[in-house]
Amino acid sequence: MYQLSINNMTQEAFLSQYWQKKPLLIKGGFKDFQDPLSAEELAGLAMEDSIESRLITNHDENWQAHHGPFENFEKLTDTNSTLLVQAVDHWHPPAAQLLVPFRFIPNWRIDDLMVSFSTPNGGVGPHLDQYDVFIIQGEGKRHWRVGMPNPNLKQFTKDKALLQVEQFEAVIDHILEPGDILYIPPGCPHEGYAVENALNYSVGFRAPDQKDFISSFADHVIDEEAGIERYNDPELAIRSSLGEITTQDKTKIQAMLLGLIHDEELFSKWLGTYLSQPKHDMDLAPLEDALVADHLESEIEPDDTIVRAGGVRAIYQNIGEYILLSINGETYQLSQNDLEQVKLLTDNTNFLFKQVKPALMSLEFKQTLTTLINDGLYYVEAWS
Repeated sequence: MYQLSINNMTQEAFLSQYWQKKPLLIKGGFKDFQDPLSAEELAGLAMEDSIESRLITNHDENWQAHHGPFENFEKLTDTNSTLLVQAVDHWHPPAAQLLVPFRFIPNWRIDDLMVSFSTPNGGVGPHLDQYDVFIIQGEGKRHWRVGMPNPNLKQFTKDKALLQVEQFEAVIDHILEPGDILYIPPGCPHEGYAVENALNYSVGFRAPDQKDFISSFADHVIDEEAGIERYNDPELAIRSSLGEITTQDKTKIQAMLLGLIHDEELFSKWLGTYLSQPKHDMDLAPLEDALVADHLESEIEPDDTIVRAGGVRAIYQNIGEYILLSINGETYQLSQNDLEQVKLLTDNTNFLFKQVKPALMSLEFKQTLTTLINDGLYYVEAWS
């Protein structure tokens, strides 16, 4: 539906020259761009309890942040205001299509699609993000300034909910028109203000930090009741100082901790579960009349399409003897013989049922696919 052109560069050239290196203005990245939703539809999403939304105003430099859900939009004034809605791809299938052209980046790195509507001079102020983002200009125009990373830039809060950065030297200073795209790497200061009523679509990427990984892995170790090896020191000898923790002590404790990380089965299961967990609620529709694995081929026609629901995270690990398929925080162990069909589940947003039929010889794959459809993570579109 959307064809991405990165200034006539190949995807490989973009990754080698720009990805996490420097920002890029992509003029006409989407030719003849058509907005997948309207400002009115966005406002409707912002009224839902399960959808994260904010409304930012900056009248006379008095910055205020209001959090949804919203009952009305009296604060969305004719100027100096912005409505932002997170994870729109989870709730609006046409908008979710905007992620497809960016799926040359691995699945687990893609976070969500945030959509904003701004009135003239509306924005969130100059700020830094610690993740990559592509910002697509929809309806209207928006003036953007982007700088290079500068560790000396000072950050400060506005209205307690807005972290902004002091003014910076811009390497990109441009008014974006429909179909234009900005790529902004982590740590690059940027600010955008609407020139006229404007819709923007932000494709954000995950970048967990060390404490995120460690905290999640520790929780997994506890859940799995692993890590029960106790410290021991049968080689203990008399020491000259009883208060010292020796280098040997530290080395032994480090080895105990690293032993958990080097436990391939434990680590791989945690990694797939963690990286496939969605951050936001989802619009899933579990089947009322659940399918039965043994009858799957009689219930679904060969030319029916299996569609992955918007926002569903699907990744796999090739362990060697088997495959770990992880979808939305659940992990399934499958046979190496099913690798091509696993790739259909993870690499494609949709595929024909007949393409996975060879793997239905495997009871594990058949049961897994049935569960995914019954839970609404994937759904069937009948051939017509």
